[in-house]
Amino acid sequence: MNPKLKTALIHSSLFIVTFITTTLAGAEWTYGKSVLVGGFTWDDFYSGLPYSICFLSILTAHEFGHYFVAIYHRVKTSLPYYIPLPPIPLMFGTLGALIRLRQRVNTTRENFDIGIAGPLAGFVVALGFLFYGFTHLPPPEYIFEIHPEYKQFGMDYANYVYDPGFMPEGSLNTFIGKNLLFLFFENYVADPARLPNIHEIVHYPFLFAGFLALVFTSINLLPIGQLDGGHVLYGLVGHAWHRKVATVFFLGFIFYAGLGFIHPKDGWGVLWYQIPLFIGFLYMALRGLQVSERDTWMYALIIFTVQYAIVHVFPDVRGYPGWLLFAFIIGRFVGVQHPPSEIEQPLSQGRIILGWIALLIFILCFAPNPLELILIVPAEAGQSAGL
Repeated sequence: MNPKLKTALIHSSLFIVTFITTTLAGAEWTYGKSVLVGGFTWDDFYSGLPYSICFLSILTAHEFGHYFVAIYHRVKTSLPYYIPLPPIPLMFGTLGALIRLRQRVNTTRENFDIGIAGPLAGFVVALGFLFYGFTHLPPPEYIFEIHPEYKQFGMDYANYVYDPGFMPEGSLNTFIGKNLLFLFFENYVADPARLPNIHEIVHYPFLFAGFLALVFTSINLLPIGQLDGGHVLYGLVGHAWHRKVATVFFLGFIFYAGLGFIHPKDGWGVLWYQIPLFIGFLYMALRGLQVSERDTWMYALIIFTVQYAIVHVFPDVRGYPGWLLFAFIIGRFVGVQHPPSEIEQPLSQGRIILGWIALLIFILCFAPNPLELILIVPAEAGQSAGL
C-alpha cells in the first residue's frame, strides 16, 4: 500500500472512530442513553451529536493550531492522531488528540509559537461554543425531559431531588466545579431564569463539552515540562527560571491533588497499606523532577506528612484526587523540566504579550475540582464515595 494512503487511512479511521465514541458519550451524558443498554436507537445516537461536534471541533482547532504553525516554521509533523475511548460509562469518548513532530524544534521562538498556537486556537473556538450555549439555553422545564421524576416537585425540584434519601441507591450525583470563565458567562451572558442547576450541566451538551474543553486547555497550559504551558513559560523566562517555576508548580499541583486522599478517619485497618502505597505513588510521580533518589523520597515523605497533618487538624479539607492521574502522567512521561533549546532567542514583544495572555487563559480555564461524581450507597455502608 502507498505509504501516504496508509497514513491517510490511519488518521481518518481514528477520527471516524473518535467521532462515533464521542457521540455515544454525548448521548449518555446528555440523555442517559447508553449503547451498552438494550433499546439504544439511531435517534439516541443522533442526540449525542451536539456534544460530539462541540468537543471535537475544539479539539481539532487545538491540534491544527499546532500543525499549521509547525508547517509555517517548516518543522515536519504528522496530522493529528485522535484517541478514541470505548463507550464505557462516565467516559468522555476520547483521550484527546496529538500531533507528532518528526524533527527537533531548534529555536526558542519556534518552540514557543508551536506550543502556544494550539491552546489559543482551541480557546477561541471554545468561547464561540460557550457563547452559543449560554445564549441559547432551553427553558427550565427542559430538565423534565431527562428526569421526569423531578416534575412532581415543579421548579423547586432542587430542594428535594439531590437528597440521598430521594436518589436511588447506586445512582450518581454529578456536579461541576466552575472556573472563572464559566462564572463570567453565567453572570454576564446567560439569561438567569434559564441557567441550569450545577448538578444538571452534564445534560446541556454545549455547556458541558465546552467546559470539558476548557479543563483540558488548562491542563495543556500547566507551566510544566513540555506541555504547551511549559513551552510558553520557557520562552518567557528562559531555562533557569523555568526549572524553578515548573518545579514549584508541579509540587504544588501534586500536593493539592492528593490532599485528603489518605485520611486518618479511614482507620489503621486500611491505613497500614494505603500510606506506603501512596508514598510509593508520590515517589514515582516525583521522579519527573530529575533529582537524586534520596531527594525524591524526601519530597514524597514531606508532601505526604504535611498533607496528613493538615487533614488531621482540618478533617474537611480536600484536594481533587482526579488530578493525581495527570500528575503521574506528567511526572513519569512528560517530565517537569524543559530541555534547553539549541538556539536561544529572545521573544518579540508581540510574543511576550501572547505568552502572558496564554497564562491568563490558564487561570480563567482552571477549575480546582472540575467534575465530582458522588455514588449513592446504603446508609449502613457509610458516606457517599466521591470520584
